[in-house]
Amino acid sequence: MLDAELVVRSTRVVTPEGSRAAAVAVSGGRITAVLPHDTEVPAGARFEDFGDDVLLPGLVDTHVHVNDPGRTEWEGFWTATRAAAAGGITTLVDMPLNSLPPTTTAGHLRTKREVAAAKAHIDVGFWGGALPDNVKDLRPLHDAGVFGFKAFLSPSGVDEFPHLDQDQLARALAEITAFDGLLIVHAEDPHHLDAAPRRGGPQYAHFLASRPRDAENTAIAGLIEQARRLDARVHVLHLSSADALPLIAAAKADGVRVTVETCPHYLTLTAEEVPDGASEFKCCPPIRESANQDLLWQALADGTIDCVVTDHSPSTADLKTDDFATAWGGISGLQLSLAAVWTEARGRGHGLEDVVRWMSARTARLVGLDDRKGAIEAGRDADFAVLAPDETFTVDPAALQHRNRVTAYAGKTLSGVVKSTWLRGERVFHGGEFTEPRGQLLIRRT
Repeated sequence: MLDAELVVRSTRVVTPEGSRAAAVAVSGGRITAVLPHDTEVPAGARFEDFGDDVLLPGLVDTHVHVNDPGRTEWEGFWTATRAAAAGGITTLVDMPLNSLPPTTTAGHLRTKREVAAAKAHIDVGFWGGALPDNVKDLRPLHDAGVFGFKAFLSPSGVDEFPHLDQDQLARALAEITAFDGLLIVHAEDPHHLDAAPRRGGPQYAHFLASRPRDAENTAIAGLIEQARRLDARVHVLHLSSADALPLIAAAKADGVRVTVETCPHYLTLTAEEVPDGASEFKCCPPIRESANQDLLWQALADGTIDCVVTDHSPSTADLKTDDFATAWGGISGLQLSLAAVWTEARGRGHGLEDVVRWMSARTARLVGLDDRKGAIEAGRDADFAVLAPDETFTVDPAALQHRNRVTAYAGKTLSGVVKSTWLRGERVFHGGEFTEPRGQLLIRRT
């Protein structure tokens, strides 16, 4: 006799073996079995039938700037995790910069966790930061449970998080490799950026010229060589230049331990459509041309690019001026990432199984949570997103949950409506309403 506290059912459940009609049994917040659709529900168990809506594993977003504490007027754990839940995301990993203090010491991590604890509507983990002067802090941060370390190879945009030169990168990476940690890297070469033409004003073409592909390509090449020399684990953040793909593919074939992500805005928005003065589209590296976008999609399909994450990087609206040179660079995408990627993916012949692989399974694997997150199978957390894949909606900024409701998707019609989001077998979002926060703070598994 089936023993379950909760049974959920759908005609389309996305599992690692594919999509099928199924019932999913849950006890103690974990999935205990994936069963035939007509399995009898035991007496006393809660039961939800989602009909033809699709049951997905909750998404795992490993690239989110929450900015809390210190810049909570930009974003905070309460608003960011609500936006995530509304978009079907059940786990996020917070970036170490834009908060004050940045997550660059074990003490700063404790401060961050204290702030997040009562505000998290979904599960939250943390990256540490690698700075020129904190090599001594990397192992203590690792021991305290961060999932890895972020570094910039060019200026970050905030003074408290300086970038690494090549010698500093080598020292940090050697230390991190000594305990088999993971370094995640904003890879743009500062010398190429300094040499690029810089013109202020509202024209997107001028901003695009100021962040050339060669800056990405050169930085990625150098990172790969460092990883090859040290047998280090490295991850390329927010890849935008398709020119780097052959280099990455060759490195992977050679056994270099490199993984790569890209973002919804690179996959769904193009330089050709960015209006002059519309700095809600500004991010670094930039949104590039449609031909470049096609190559990113091909690389996702063949596995050269491993995963898709939001790089949710909000600011107050006043920092999004119409001057691309001075406006804050960042796209706010937590709530819309699933719908945006699904809308474009289905038009290119991909299925929801692909989207789950890019946005849940592989991101969970990146941070070592694939024993708990990223799939609907026995033993995993009962984290679900219930999606009506054929329903459409037009993006209204007023309906978004992140703190400053600036979005590059305003007015766009997207496919895929998240009907509800579940965390360890409890519904945390449904029909525009949220429960009280029940997220947990996650640490790296030893």
